[in-house]
Amino acid sequence: MKLGAFSISLAVKDIHKSKAFYENLGFVYKGGNIDQNWVVLKNENAVIGLFQGMFEDNIITFNPGWDGSAQELEEYDDVRAIQNHLKKRGIELTAEADETSSGPAHITLTDPDGNHILIDQHR
Repeated sequence: MKLGAFSISLAVKDIHKSKAFYENLGFVYKGGNIDQNWVVLKNENAVIGLFQGMFEDNIITFNPGWDGSAQELEEYDDVRAIQNHLKKRGIELTAEADETSSGPAHITLTDPDGNHILIDQHR
């Protein structure tokens, strides 16, 4: 199963302070809109998203169809195929994609320790 690009989505209190902090660690701006309270930063293969006021907890994020630079992959597992794979293994999803649809969709689940996981397909 190919989950796509990996990143961590951080729920931050002050996006400007957080962005400056991570830039001091060597991360550079790669996307987003700070005026909308979200940015994506990258340092080599490490990708983090900073989100202010959008969710309460940090989220582990995977993007099927993208590589670590948000470039489209030729071959990838569609989020609906990933959903079916997880459900067949008895993994409970907290949000499901419409299996009759195609294109962008997402699913969410929680690991045994309460960590939130988002599998978010943009294409």
